[in-house]
Amino acid sequence: MGPHSDPVAFVALALAVILIAAKLGGHVAQRIGQPAVLGELLVGVVLGNLGLAGLNWLEPIKSDATIDILARLGVIILLFEVGLESTVREMLHVGGRAIVVGVLGVVVPWLLGWAVGAALLPDHSMYVHLFLGAVLTATSVGITARVFRDLGRSQSAEARIILGAAVIDDVLGLVILAVVAGLITAADSGTSLSLGEIGLVLAKAAVFLVGALWLGLAISPRLFAAGARLRGDSVLLAIALASCFFLSWLAAEIGLAAIVGAYAAGLILEPAHYQAFAAKGERPLEDLLRPIASFLVPVFFVVIGMRVDLAAFARADVVGLAAVLTLAAVAGKQVCGLGALGTTLDGLSIGIGMVPRGEVGLIFASLGLGLSVRGEQVIDAGLYAAVVIMVMVTTLVTPPALKWSLGRADRRSDNAP
Repeated sequence: MGPHSDPVAFVALALAVILIAAKLGGHVAQRIGQPAVLGELLVGVVLGNLGLAGLNWLEPIKSDATIDILARLGVIILLFEVGLESTVREMLHVGGRAIVVGVLGVVVPWLLGWAVGAALLPDHSMYVHLFLGAVLTATSVGITARVFRDLGRSQSAEARIILGAAVIDDVLGLVILAVVAGLITAADSGTSLSLGEIGLVLAKAAVFLVGALWLGLAISPRLFAAGARLRGDSVLLAIALASCFFLSWLAAEIGLAAIVGAYAAGLILEPAHYQAFAAKGERPLEDLLRPIASFLVPVFFVVIGMRVDLAAFARADVVGLAAVLTLAAVAGKQVCGLGALGTTLDGLSIGIGMVPRGEVGLIFASLGLGLSVRGEQVIDAGLYAAVVIMVMVTTLVTPPALKWSLGRADRRSDNAP
């Protein structure tokens, strides 16, 4: 960049490259029956490693502060969208089995991830092992929901339990992430968290989530009713985004991840809260939000893909770690099938449906890139590459595996006397 260059020029060029690449990658992925997010991630990996072929002009994108901020905003919008797909009332009505499936889907993978880290990364601190376990707790609601929708099984009992459990997984996973991040931050400052302080972090997360949801459900209808009296365009979108950003800020202020607040904001908002806007001819909030998400969310996935060092894939230790992590990721979620015991539900399909880590696993891993303990990066280049491999494999295998398991269950039901 020359001394008199417009500082926006490089950002504009970077965004042009990222958005075109994301759409091409997403198109190819969907053509072969995979989620667009996988194509966005893979095209980011390709762009980020052009330096291996002597093409280094894209390297500055990885460390550009403005692009990084846009990617972080993409994460907030993404979690807000995920929250909008469910409501507090739906969470309260998912039933005891979904709660059992969700809790098993968090506890067992966390323990397995911790065990894998302790066994294969003995030279790393226990905080790395803890964080690795936290990464394995994730379940991608969007990927599983899309598979059920494509198969015409969205209303099946298995689908309702899996999607309800996946929402619970997200909430518990975010709470675990808050606790682990608090432990790491304290250790990096030369202190340690006592059991009482860990309890305080858990209490903060619980109070924030319960308080935000309770107050939100009480205030949100009045807020949108008042907003409906305002003249001008996009008032609904402005109020919704303001709610999302405010709760993201509030979560960060009390020591939680900003994405916890974004997720809570999405859970709070229900179509009934902004019926007055619909009466005025306003489009649904999800439709209004889609163009913003289409801009910012791919920036996140492409950028985190660019930060994957393909040279690390040539290391036997990274490939070995990725293989064991993937096995732990798949095995840990199969325990969720225990939630089907004593029913006619297909436990194998429930376990498989909980497997994909998708965007949530990538979000957790990317947060680890910014954490360190006494100079040791929690997620280094090799570990990050291993986690990305695990996310890609679990995302790729779930659609065909779930289709097979549901077909198997149908055939078994048809052959039953």
